[in-house]
Amino acid sequence: MARLFAGTSGWSYPSWKPDFYPAKLPSKKFLEYYATRLNSVELNVTFRRFATASMQQGWIAVTPADFCFTVKAHQNITHVLRLRNAEEFTRSFLGSLQPMAEAGKLGTVLFQLPPFLKCDTVLLADFLKILPRAARPAFEFRHPSWFSDEVYQQLQDAGAALCIAESEKLEVPEVVTADFTYFRLRKPEYSPAERKEIVEKVGGHLAAGRDVYVYFKHEETPEGARYAEELLKTVQT
Repeated sequence: MARLFAGTSGWSYPSWKPDFYPAKLPSKKFLEYYATRLNSVELNVTFRRFATASMQQGWIAVTPADFCFTVKAHQNITHVLRLRNAEEFTRSFLGSLQPMAEAGKLGTVLFQLPPFLKCDTVLLADFLKILPRAARPAFEFRHPSWFSDEVYQQLQDAGAALCIAESEKLEVPEVVTADFTYFRLRKPEYSPAERKEIVEKVGGHLAAGRDVYVYFKHEETPEGARYAEELLKTVQT
């Protein structure tokens, strides 16, 4: 049965008190509380450094069995090496996620490419070869040259998802390339009509048997967390 995983990009935001986190909740309890209301989070910390085994074990221990972590791939893969000659580092990075994978709490791995990296289908093909399908890779392309049928077919053949990410500068086609769908919703606010549209889109993917990952942007206010919670409640009822 397809599942919806919804949350925000991170959880360590004291400014969410008292509207989301209780006023007296210590920061070390944020994730534990977050996981009582949402069932997934996008980890951005992994973009800059590996998550140690002890860090992961701590996260695993305070979250329910059905909670999952989506991981942003390290910047060395996407922004420094730019996917080229990245096999060794990528294998090390994916290997470092074993604690979450073994606990059944690793959702997807997001490869967010820099906006200056233009389409290179040979480069993408070579990189996709080194990615295990079990990693559920998703790609956020930020240059319009990537949006082509050839790229979509490459992703589909590798079981990788095209990340549907909102941007003021770019419109990403909502093309399905995998057995799961990944949305990065970046607006600080969504109207009731926009939230209804999100519910309908998510429902369509779930009905088609695809797991759906939805992450709202973190802000100084907890609106993203509230939207994610509303989405979970609406889809599950």
